[in-house]
Amino acid sequence: MNTTTMAATPWTDPKRFLWLLSPAIPLLGVFILAMLSLTGWGIWAWGGPILVYMVIPLLDRVVGTDRSNPPETAIDQLENDKYYRFIVYAYTPSQFITTIWGAWMAVNGGLATWELIGLIFSVGTINGLAINTGHELSHKRDALGRWMAKLTLAPVAYGHFYTEHVRGHHKNVATPDDPASSKMGETFWAFLPRTMIGSLISAWKIEAERLARQGKSVWSLDNDNFQAWSLTVLLFGGLVLWLGWAVLPFLLLQAFYGASLLEVINYIEHYGLLRQKGPDGRFVRCSPEHSWNSNHIVTNLVLYQLQRHSDHHAHPTRSFQALRHFDDSPQLPSGYASMLIPAYIPWLWFRQMDPLVAAHYKGDLSLANILPSKRARLLKEEARREAIASAGKPQQKQAHRAQPHARAASRYRCSDCGYIYDEKSGSPHEGFPAGTLWSAIPDTWACPDCAVREKVDFEALE
Repeated sequence: MNTTTMAATPWTDPKRFLWLLSPAIPLLGVFILAMLSLTGWGIWAWGGPILVYMVIPLLDRVVGTDRSNPPETAIDQLENDKYYRFIVYAYTPSQFITTIWGAWMAVNGGLATWELIGLIFSVGTINGLAINTGHELSHKRDALGRWMAKLTLAPVAYGHFYTEHVRGHHKNVATPDDPASSKMGETFWAFLPRTMIGSLISAWKIEAERLARQGKSVWSLDNDNFQAWSLTVLLFGGLVLWLGWAVLPFLLLQAFYGASLLEVINYIEHYGLLRQKGPDGRFVRCSPEHSWNSNHIVTNLVLYQLQRHSDHHAHPTRSFQALRHFDDSPQLPSGYASMLIPAYIPWLWFRQMDPLVAAHYKGDLSLANILPSKRARLLKEEARREAIASAGKPQQKQAHRAQPHARAASRYRCSDCGYIYDEKSGSPHEGFPAGTLWSAIPDTWACPDCAVREKVDFEALE
């Protein structure tokens, strides 16, 4: 059950102006570079890591949490308020200023080695947090929002995230098929190469399948991965032409660190959580119990409420300002920012999180997503600590799903986001030209907008 503040529309968002904290982050990046240039104090070069690993966790602890939700009657009002879209767009300009200025300083700033390392981490911090901006925009349905997502991902050289996250991760989250869902007993340092390589392969396969349905080669310029990567090539290539090859190691290192920030958050978000298979052999739908959440205010303001992760996975097209807290969603002991350092230290992470996974499944770790090589040991250890109760397991049986596509209809609606497939217009971008019958579409085809519902979940419209 979720906690909802009951009110009649119009409703005033108490955090309306506090959301500006997120686009203020790259402005802090510009400020850090300005202070480094003006004062010459090398400590400013480390401003990014200080912000992420110290300042934000401290503010989370001081400011605390907020479990309140907007009233359901205000959701449409929030979704249609262009102010919130402006907030997301506002991140990108100063992000690019920070990247370009940082690149110039890396080559011409006369920095000591320790200062240059700090600069790599600071610029990488701004671009790593920018992935969350790209994340929010990648779920938009309009062309501008989706192109802005690709543009925002350019400085961190992670353009394939646009494809894999929406049409891969959201479909396969909390299953062994998802490279971005971490397993209980898996260290972050083992997860990092697995998710980076796996996500790249997944994004390539997703586009190969989509383009094949259109009769096009995966090497087509219509490949969303190529479009996103081309923006990185243009940016990095332009900076190399301007500053010389000496700038390329800086650009690549800051991009790698920025991408690692995304992946450590992925590591935290679904650690050890697993969707069970229903009677039909399909994984049950993603529900609040399949994501770790937090209501710490400051990190939520910085990350567009990414910590309300359960609602995001249940309704991927819902904008950040309308995301809700669920009382039955598993909660982290602190905000995402505070969990970064423990995630880097395996023994500390396991000591903190493994008992939470066990408690979530009421001692029955056979329901958890466990690293295969550690499964027997972890099950044995848990069995020794407590007697496993058979009742009260959080996983619920999947309700029988009707097969609406068997009915005579020409229009079908996604039961989650409302996307409508019309046989007359088809879905050319997905490889289904106008006139493609619903019966010709594979049952495993996922909604192109939310990706959390497949063909068999669509509702026939009369």
